[in-house]
Amino acid sequence: MNRLEKALEAHDLSRRDFLKGCAALAAAMGLGSSFAPNIARALAQAAERPPVVWVTWQECLGCTESVTKSRNPDFVSLVLDLVSVEYHEAIMAGAGESAHQSLQKTVSAGGYVLVVEGSVATGIENAMTVGGRTSVDIAREVIPAAALVIAIGNCAAFGNVQAAYPNPTGAVGMLEFMESEGMDTEKLVQLTTCPVNPVHLTSTITYFLTRGALPETDHWRRPLVHFGKKVHDMCERRAHFDEGRFVEQLGSEAEFNRYCLYKMGCRGPSTFADCPQVLFNGRTSWCVQAGQCIGCAEKDFWDELIDFYQPLPGIAIPGVGGIRADADTIGIGLAAATGAAIAAHFAVSAARGRLGKTQEVVEKEEEV
Repeated sequence: MNRLEKALEAHDLSRRDFLKGCAALAAAMGLGSSFAPNIARALAQAAERPPVVWVTWQECLGCTESVTKSRNPDFVSLVLDLVSVEYHEAIMAGAGESAHQSLQKTVSAGGYVLVVEGSVATGIENAMTVGGRTSVDIAREVIPAAALVIAIGNCAAFGNVQAAYPNPTGAVGMLEFMESEGMDTEKLVQLTTCPVNPVHLTSTITYFLTRGALPETDHWRRPLVHFGKKVHDMCERRAHFDEGRFVEQLGSEAEFNRYCLYKMGCRGPSTFADCPQVLFNGRTSWCVQAGQCIGCAEKDFWDELIDFYQPLPGIAIPGVGGIRADADTIGIGLAAATGAAIAAHFAVSAARGRLGKTQEVVEKEEEV
């Protein structure tokens, strides 16, 4: 019995279930169902692929919970079983010196996939230690030898709430840390939702296994397939926004009718992520089905996108001032701008013909 067969038996999955999972993952990766056999072959050979080292620093283990508790379907945990997680402080059987020896052995061999959960403490380095070593020291050791670095969750990508003002520990995410250390950021992928979506992690690892390369990313090193469009563009309540139907008070009939939550503080118009498509909780729901989007996929959202229950300032909405606007009038970071600046942004965007384009297209045009 090979490793794949053992993993399928352990998770009570048939080969048919496995192939269905490969097809679903191919769709989530934007590759089409025809790519499913390639994914199946790559995962079947995963025993010969790089091991995984998973480090946890300033965080709440929410990303670990999100991934390890994904059981419907069980395909996520199956993939992680196949790629062999060699080190994870929270879930590995070993502890203390034996755990550290396992890490040292894997790092010495090199070529592994490094999963980073949590921010690095660069201001007060002793605020984050593991086995008596600071997160800065461990990061300097484990990052250079990795073949791929995946920052999972907003903590690892941007520092999250630890990096919010006044940021006493000097919490930073992977991109900022690697740049400050002169490390190669071309091997970095950041999955920035809080917590990480298991589909994002699985698709990134699988893409690496099948292509031997990283998926195309934006300027924050986020995969465009998952972070190339705004939440608002894919939201199930988008039609209500376009027609000017909003929830004005929680518990109202408008909320019962699932009208747009913009006036309740929804940050979907300024957030790039595919949450409405990939969903959470075993792919059964997402934030807007239980409340509003708080913009957790964006950098500094704790500082720039609060108060979470107040509308983003200065955004033109249908029926206001005689202006009929849709989500494409709303750009990145509008919460930090004044109303006048936002109006100017809207006018310039319309003049340049940028409305309706994705984040990456707009940024490339701006570079030119």
